[in-house]
Amino acid sequence: MGLDLRICPACGDRADRPVVAGAVVTCAKCGHEWPFRKLPLFALTGPSGAGKSTMGPLLADRFGGDVVVLDQDILWIRALHDDTAEFRAIWLRMAAMLHQNGRPVVLCGTVAPPEFEPLPERAFFSDIHYLALVGSPSSLRARLRARPAWREWDEQRIDEMLEFNDWLRKSAPELGVDLFDTTDVTREATADHVEKWIRARLP
Repeated sequence: MGLDLRICPACGDRADRPVVAGAVVTCAKCGHEWPFRKLPLFALTGPSGAGKSTMGPLLADRFGGDVVVLDQDILWIRALHDDTAEFRAIWLRMAAMLHQNGRPVVLCGTVAPPEFEPLPERAFFSDIHYLALVGSPSSLRARLRARPAWREWDEQRIDEMLEFNDWLRKSAPELGVDLFDTTDVTREATADHVEKWIRARLP
């Protein structure tokens, strides 16, 4: 059996829209059924500058292999810039593949439920839990302005990110997103909160 849950281990057909019932995948072509590990995915989201990337190594150290912590920007290559839906789908397929090793994935990156929930790959997860790190506009602006030049944070990009920060704050309740404001919180205290949030939702 392969790790790519879209590919039937019996006939080799690849499904663009997987047929999933519970923790069983059914091949639409040959009817073969096979079980898979259906685990929760943890999306640590929020605007740039709120502390997501900083949390990555801290969480990886704290969980010691109990979960896999990934930064989604590692696959944000130029070929995917114009197809964000495919970018999100690739990450869901990657996380589902890693879940077959028995360890849940914590994905750190700017994402919102409307970008994950409609995708066919959403069926591979028991839940997707969203925690957004947010900050005050002034703190985020200062952090983004201080970033190295190669990251290309001009004022227009910063304004767009502050709009996303504001939208997340207002929309979180209806989206089912938990919020944590990092404006005046240390890295360690933020990691404490995120770790506790994840552990409370582990299977």
